[in-house]
Amino acid sequence: MAYTYDSENIFAKILRGEIPNKTVLETEHTLAFLDIQPQAPTHILVIPKGPYVCFDHFAQEASEPEITDYVRAIGEICKAEGLEENGFRLIANAGREGVQDVPHLHVHILAGRVLGPMLARAK
Repeated sequence: MAYTYDSENIFAKILRGEIPNKTVLETEHTLAFLDIQPQAPTHILVIPKGPYVCFDHFAQEASEPEITDYVRAIGEICKAEGLEENGFRLIANAGREGVQDVPHLHVHILAGRVLGPMLARAK
């Protein structure tokens, strides 16, 4: 599938410095910041600095250094936040049916309380 990146999405604007954020970690290829509408006591968004729409786009087109940096940044954040002991959830939505709100790859790191089942149970 071909992906078209929208350079006017909110995360692109954050990366350009047009919108402020509360940075948790910044590396060569990754930016992590606090979610402005947290859904858990810990709610951190982690985005690659490159123009990737979703995880499969990133996996197919990102360079090895970008992929390594992104994955290691997530691990570094989890360690720094002390999330290993009680656990956490990573969420990456993709596309319309995946309910992706911003068309720039991002992972939500959620922790700090019991988060319940991942999806509502089918009836």
